Amino acid sequence: MDNVNLIDTFAEFKDLKNIDRATMMSVLEDVFRNLLQKKYESDENFDIIINIDKGDFEIWHYRTVVADEEFSDPNKEIPLSEAKKIDQDYEVGEEVSDEVKLIDFGRRAILNLRQNLASRILELEKDGIYTKYKDKIGEIVTGEVYQIWKKEILVLDDEGNELILPKTEQIPSDYFRKGDSIRAVVYKVELRNNTPFIVLSRTQPAFLERLFELEVPEIFDGLITIKKIVRVPGQRAKVAVESYDERIDPVGACVGMKGSRIHGIVRELRNENIDVINFTNNITLYIQRALNPAKITSIKINEASKTAEVYLKPEEVSLAIGKGGLNIKLASQLTGYEIDVYREMQADDEDVNLDEFADEIEDWVIDQLKAIGCDTAKNVLNISRADLIKRTDLEEETIDEVLKILKSEFES
Repeated sequence: MDNVNLIDTFAEFKDLKNIDRATMMSVLEDVFRNLLQKKYESDENFDIIINIDKGDFEIWHYRTVVADEEFSDPNKEIPLSEAKKIDQDYEVGEEVSDEVKLIDFGRRAILNLRQNLASRILELEKDGIYTKYKDKIGEIVTGEVYQIWKKEILVLDDEGNELILPKTEQIPSDYFRKGDSIRAVVYKVELRNNTPFIVLSRTQPAFLERLFELEVPEIFDGLITIKKIVRVPGQRAKVAVESYDERIDPVGACVGMKGSRIHGIVRELRNENIDVINFTNNITLYIQRALNPAKITSIKINEASKTAEVYLKPEEVSLAIGKGGLNIKLASQLTGYEIDVYREMQADDEDVNLDEFADEIEDWVIDQLKAIGCDTAKNVLNISRADLIKRTDLEEETIDEVLKILKSEFES
């Protein structure tokens, strides 16, 4: 048997990007020295020459020539009579070097060596991938969609490493096909059964933060700082930014001329609505900005309980709360205060249009009340409970809930 099979084994791995040259050489030499120790009980008098580029190697055995009658250690010494067979000019005390052929180790040893070498290099490759991606947690990577399953997507990076994008880490409106290019942030890196398991995410705030860094040079350069990001993936996000340079408008820089910078981010996030807010340590002003586009009349802050009572004109309430309560929810997360919204009734306000209660009373219920001629809160309150039940198709529990909401409006 010659060196071909073994050469093929490490020639396959010599171009691996995750293993540096020095480490590869060290592993190869270590594997060969283990083989020498098993056969010769020592590897002290051997030189191993490895040529990674050619995928070739040589093993040389160095021994000192001794007189035949003084010969005792075959690993370190060679009898003069044997040395003369190699070269007639050898004399006692000189060093003899002869090449050890792989075939001398036997077929079984060579097979074990091949398996050991493949196993060690594969282990190194896995460690390399794990270390590489452990250092990339929170960074954006680009890959190609290779396989789509019900609960996750298999993504391959440009080196062919397997990455996983779970369904739970995808934006709800995400849709990918095999071969599509995909961007995501490295979320988690684990070792499972000694194999790197790399999880990507498109829903984490870090993904939005990295996208801003890519699109806004001032953020990348550190002139603008992102203080906090909160988001409901695919629906709405709020980003608080701050600049230490008074000449820079952080919100304007992030949005760009006519929205040029933020449009790319919005497209990547499947039309997620992004509010960019100027950060301030003035909590009253911060809450006002966080509840944008609603115009706030007044705020009462309770520092101890981290709560804020916000008073608005009736027509501003639905704007503050937002569709599905998203605006007030994200504003609370961004500021760290639990925000309660109240309608501010003026002294000359005699009534409130039913549409102003859309955040508390469902649209179809309001439509039922309008159908019997009730357009305002007082219109409804002026009709008895029994008449309301009789004249509408609403359940008694629904009528009671509506009356409770409307009465509390005027009591407050």
